[in-house]
Amino acid sequence: MNTEPITIAYPMAGDSLGGSHHSLRGLLEGLDPAMFRPVIILENPTGRLAEHFAAFEHRADPAPPQESFAVGRDFSLSNFASTFAGMGCRAALLREIGAKIVHSNDGRTHATWAFAAKRAGCKLLWHHRADPYAKGLRYLAPWVADQVVAVSRFSLSGMRRGKVSDGAQVVFSPFDVDVQADRHAMRQKLLTELNARPDTIVCGYFGSFIDRKRPLEFINAVAEMRKLQDRPVVGLMFGETTYPELEAAMRARMTDPDVAGSAHIMGYRSPGVDWIAAVDLLLVTAVSEPLGRTLVEAMLVETPVIATDSGGNPEAILDGLGKLVAPDDALAMATSALATLSDKEATSAMTARAKQSAKARFSEATHVAKISEIYRDLSA
Repeated sequence: MNTEPITIAYPMAGDSLGGSHHSLRGLLEGLDPAMFRPVIILENPTGRLAEHFAAFEHRADPAPPQESFAVGRDFSLSNFASTFAGMGCRAALLREIGAKIVHSNDGRTHATWAFAAKRAGCKLLWHHRADPYAKGLRYLAPWVADQVVAVSRFSLSGMRRGKVSDGAQVVFSPFDVDVQADRHAMRQKLLTELNARPDTIVCGYFGSFIDRKRPLEFINAVAEMRKLQDRPVVGLMFGETTYPELEAAMRARMTDPDVAGSAHIMGYRSPGVDWIAAVDLLLVTAVSEPLGRTLVEAMLVETPVIATDSGGNPEAILDGLGKLVAPDDALAMATSALATLSDKEATSAMTARAKQSAKARFSEATHVAKISEIYRDLSA
């Protein structure tokens, strides 16, 4: 009987740290080392991702692009064609490490490594975390993937029917469901940093600044909340962007008279869940988001969630666990947010239910068990 662990390659495109990388590290930390050998392959072997996955075996991408493909940008035909130049080198690396499975985790990685995986004779696990109409999922995955896994039913809804789609599975991303955060202490820390009044309503936005997440709509919702009542309201935006034009638009909006002083860019902070616990409300303005990590993290630390009724949000925020409003409707979000704050007893019961639901549905143990089973099936 073969007792060697199954080698699984996890290639990474770029060097920006996002929710998929936090999910993946949770998976890797839970895998049985006697059964699986994970190998991380990085475009930048000394960057942020290298630090994030420092506990695991690393290899450098043998054919890194001169400029990494941008997160959130459409992956053009020329981008895709450029990946063929490094296909042979990448396939050779996969054979060198003895990889049996390539587990790709975002659109850029799917396109860059799919054919290299096939050339090396590896099974390809296509982990889809994007919207259902991504070109790769619709046109490439049916031809090259051996298994498709998605983070929500919404993410799979646009996939073309066929053998791969019929066997596609929804596996929720893993979370540390036992996470603890001192909401009172963190709120005080935040108010002190802001030099804000104790009765200030603090709204949080967490995530990268990309159009799909609608950062401008978050600013608009905060502005509407200020108009509707007398307490001070502040909107704090935790994250960063690789799109200067969008950040410029955000900063321009923040200077408008009806917004000035109420919205602030806080930058990337870790651990994010501590700062999610610090805010009074999580406002999720994203549209067509597959399944945002921050919704679940907020549920686990009992921060009330007001989210758009779009994408995978309703799959996380089930009835009675938060509030869902129409997308791109700042007034509706503001009204729902203030109604939530006005009924403390009902909100306390809602956040308690949300915490228990999140603990039951999004545990790391459940995620690891499901992905491990898929690995065993693929390598059989």
